[in-house]
Amino acid sequence: MDPVEPADFADLVVRDADVVDGTGAPSYRADVAVKDGRIVSIVKEAASAGCQRPRARRELDAEGLVLSPGFIDMHAHSDLELLRDPDHSAKAAQGVTLEVIGQDGLSYAPVDDRTLAEVRRAITGWNGHGDDIDFSWRSVGEYLDRLDHGFDGEGIAVNAAYLVPQGTVRALAVGWGDRPATPQELDRMRRLVAEGMEQGAVGMSSGLTYTPGMYAEDAELTELCRVVAGYSGYYCPHHRSYGAGALEAYAEMVALSRAAGCPLHLAHATMNFGPNKGRAPELLALLDDALAAGADITLDTYPYTPGCTTLVALLPSWASEGGPERVLGRLADEATAERVRHDLEVTGSDGCHGVPVEWETIEISGVTAPALAGYVGRTVAESAARRGESPWTVARRLLAEDRLGTTILQHVGHEENVRAIMRHPVHTGGSDGILRGAKPHPRAYGTFPRYLGHYVRESGVLSLEECVAHLTGRPAARLRLPDRGVVREGYRADLVLFDPATVAAGATFEQPRTPPAGIPYVLIDGRFVIEDGRRTDVLAGRAVRRTPV
Repeated sequence: MDPVEPADFADLVVRDADVVDGTGAPSYRADVAVKDGRIVSIVKEAASAGCQRPRARRELDAEGLVLSPGFIDMHAHSDLELLRDPDHSAKAAQGVTLEVIGQDGLSYAPVDDRTLAEVRRAITGWNGHGDDIDFSWRSVGEYLDRLDHGFDGEGIAVNAAYLVPQGTVRALAVGWGDRPATPQELDRMRRLVAEGMEQGAVGMSSGLTYTPGMYAEDAELTELCRVVAGYSGYYCPHHRSYGAGALEAYAEMVALSRAAGCPLHLAHATMNFGPNKGRAPELLALLDDALAAGADITLDTYPYTPGCTTLVALLPSWASEGGPERVLGRLADEATAERVRHDLEVTGSDGCHGVPVEWETIEISGVTAPALAGYVGRTVAESAARRGESPWTVARRLLAEDRLGTTILQHVGHEENVRAIMRHPVHTGGSDGILRGAKPHPRAYGTFPRYLGHYVRESGVLSLEECVAHLTGRPAARLRLPDRGVVREGYRADLVLFDPATVAAGATFEQPRTPPAGIPYVLIDGRFVIEDGRRTDVLAGRAVRRTPV
């Protein structure tokens, strides 16, 4: 007969960990016990104090390791990847235990049959076309249920929270045209956003340089943000310019959110492109003034200088009006294509954020058509020189033959801006990671260990305690999660154990899918998803729904 375990036995105790708890407070040595997916006890300085140490079925010696809350990726593009890849080591191996998806105003719920087909075409470059996905849902709630079910009813690799995508809502209620919504259409958009929030979304996103979300005027966005605020959600805009008009675009979002009474989270809040070199202090002063006046603002960034998007995103908004087929039709017409080229190369289109495109900074990172694979890893300018063609000829060919599915890296960032913004007290971490393509941005695989390795240990831009708070407690507070983001008794055991002396991003621009170093253990809901540095078969992730007021 097996002996009966004492009632106080935990499932796991992590012995002698250096706990960095996600609040920004100094680290401390402790034993941390986990039972039934939650932290049940924290005994500080247990070994030296001679006190009763927690007992458990399994003990893990954490000498030399930091124990922190699981990292929260505040800007992720894993909307389909979570459903196609049960391994999902791109995020799990980094210590990410929760991703926020539905970003940039375009995702896959709420939809009808027509809108779903259009959205799939529009963001093929982000997520693939989805031929391998069973699109059985239509509402936000059904999509979240699908995430809960995951693979054979066992769940998904990491947890996921969802933002109602404003561009998808507009496509469903208004279409892809550049015109104001009618009063009836605006009422329908309000209802769609309310339904999404009621079904568990944590807020609303916009992509105001992407069609059709960009066609919404501030008055329309303000009305939708008022709905979001009524459910204690937040607004997460990819604003109207990251280039020549960046500061004005940030100011617009701050004013809009304050008019709506809606908390604001600025997506990938970079200050890149030539006109913004050294101007991060101006952005931070704008935010500090708003915060001092009572605004509720947070932001996220990735710890790299280059950006990543789709090639079609560079086009002027007028060329993208009406949806993907209309775009391809314009590119096929010589006179219209010449007008596009002029806007890109001479005047600086709104798609290029008001800055004339520099083709030598645009590197092809992925294509959907195998015949175009030879362009990957080269800039548009390099491919043009090799072929004896103009850069626009190359870009136009890629857009047409890849059916708008081409992804790009934009080498336009400034290190001093990256460092200044990540130091700000309202900063959080977000990878903005696109996982598709032959040569994705390394931020998809390396964001969180790069913060800890490069910017904490090597550069000293942030202290370890500050950095962990940026990646855990602060995003959990923005998401209004009452039991995540902090190492505390009663909280969920979404935890990371990493070696502060060796943690580093393995991913580089040359080898972007290399796994990180120095993160041997990751737990979600008290279960090991990374153990001894290897991905287990555990699927502990679920949809994390908005906490009711």
